[in-house]
Amino acid sequence: MNFIVRLLLSALAVIIVSYLLPGVYVEGFLAAVILALVLSLLNLTIKPILILLTIPLTVFTLGLFLLVINALIILMADAIIPGFEVAGFWWALLFSLLLSLTNALLTDISGTKRNN
Repeated sequence: MNFIVRLLLSALAVIIVSYLLPGVYVEGFLAAVILALVLSLLNLTIKPILILLTIPLTVFTLGLFLLVINALIILMADAIIPGFEVAGFWWALLFSLLLSLTNALLTDISGTKRNN
């Protein structure tokens, strides 16, 4: 049940951030739910592999390269989901930053806790 609530909160965050950024388009709430699901799957599978492959670069940039990895994950989701479009790398980077902040705020407001 907690996963479904977090998925819906993430979808709401996607809708909110897409309204704020002109370079990001989400077709509707269903596309936002699918995007939230795909992002969680990509973050669970692909992101750890990318982090492992780029450890030297991440250490050299003091962790800032993780922002680039987040933007790449957003661009991968853009390629997978037909109802989601990002205008380019910089919009994906800004979208990932704002999405993380919005997710954190919505999770904090709702009282939903993460099980890590």
